[in-house]
Amino acid sequence: MGEPENTGNTQNSSWLESPADERCCTIIAEVAQAHDGSLGLAHAYIDAAAQAGVDAVKFQTHIAAAESTAREPWRTKFSLQDDTRYDYWRRMEFSPDQWHGLKQHAQDSGLMFLSSPFSVEAVELLTQVGVAGWKIASGEVTNAPMLNAIAATGLPVILSTGISPFDEIDTTVQRFKAKDLDLAVLQCTTKYPSPPEAIGLNVMGEFRDRYGVAVGLSDHSGTIFPSLAAATLGAQVIEVHLTISRDLFGPDVPASVTGSELSQLVEGVRFIERMRANPIDKSHIDDGAVEMRSIFFKSVVPRENISADTVLEARHITTKKPGTGIPAEKFDEVIGRVLARDVLKDEPLVEGDFKQT
Repeated sequence: MGEPENTGNTQNSSWLESPADERCCTIIAEVAQAHDGSLGLAHAYIDAAAQAGVDAVKFQTHIAAAESTAREPWRTKFSLQDDTRYDYWRRMEFSPDQWHGLKQHAQDSGLMFLSSPFSVEAVELLTQVGVAGWKIASGEVTNAPMLNAIAATGLPVILSTGISPFDEIDTTVQRFKAKDLDLAVLQCTTKYPSPPEAIGLNVMGEFRDRYGVAVGLSDHSGTIFPSLAAATLGAQVIEVHLTISRDLFGPDVPASVTGSELSQLVEGVRFIERMRANPIDKSHIDDGAVEMRSIFFKSVVPRENISADTVLEARHITTKKPGTGIPAEKFDEVIGRVLARDVLKDEPLVEGDFKQT
């Protein structure tokens, strides 16, 4: 499939738009399966995400019978209580009422509620619960029936691309563009944790040029560094896994950040946004800099008391703060001039101190 046409207009959905305070990056705390099937722990993660100051909290909605078979292999056999991967997905399921409770908790905490579906049935369930938009996991990029169900809702879409080449991503992007949906495409590396050389920040720019949509990063490094770098490069969506403690059980813990790290990430991204929104014009100096120059720059001053009619030589003068006299940059121009009056040691020289020729 050829490279799709880029309309040149970067899309911003209703929940990706830049608010008045110059925030332009949506930060998502990914809970995934960190709750390990505990509803209470799932609610605790919402509190942790809200405390960190993110924009959205995201879960994963698994319905074992709809997405898996007993033959699904383990990626990593981490569970001591589940004989099969299918058993694990069953234990991760929440009832519709429980999902409604999680959504309400997130909403009451000022967070957008998101959850990645892994089947058409999960899309139907989450549609009833109500989500701010859809996050499509890397392994679902080619799941045509589920993608069609998502497209039919008309809600914004975030697409992870961790295990797909461009031709698969092209097809999925075109599917959503054909429905005129707001779309963000995320660079994602499906390694837990991701080493620096596998992050691939360059791909964000390639996505932006190729698709003309919002771009971002779904990071699995277990650090805040890739997200800060992504924000500097203009990411409009950043997603990181959250863990309440690095001592907790679960396969995603090494690829997650703690609550305190997430708070620092949020603070850093907001700082970066303000920097990017306020470029500095170095062709002139502002009023504050004028005052600072008089304090920190230096003037040409006598090394000793010097009498009028002296022809100044380099040995007579030096440069010292403050910068209230003849600027240090004009040191060579002062040499050879004749004093019109007596001058004192360390007194900044001014034009009135010299005879006019």
